[in-house]
Amino acid sequence: MVVDSGVADADRVFHALADATRRDILHRVIGGGMSVSELARLYPMSFAAVQKHVVVLERAALVSKTRRGREQIVRGEVEALRRVALLLDAYERLWRQRAAAIAQILEEEQ
Repeated sequence: MVVDSGVADADRVFHALADATRRDILHRVIGGGMSVSELARLYPMSFAAVQKHVVVLERAALVSKTRRGREQIVRGEVEALRRVALLLDAYERLWRQRAAAIAQILEEEQ
């Protein structure tokens, strides 16, 4: 089984999701947009640090930013999560097939 050629995209997504703050930001904006300023007030870190987290999420296509006056509104992108879920499903199928093959070999040896 060949895994999708979007491995670099998956790497960016898994890197982005590896951090608890970024997962929390994604959780907050998946249902509706929030400004970066609103997000920054929720965390014990600087505005610049929150902005950097948002940039990592944006590079992974997990969020998008739009301008509303002077504010940048961050919105969650559900489609990126769907693509990751498909990749994880492919890995699960692969490992289940391998486990079944190992079980068959062990059964044949007995």
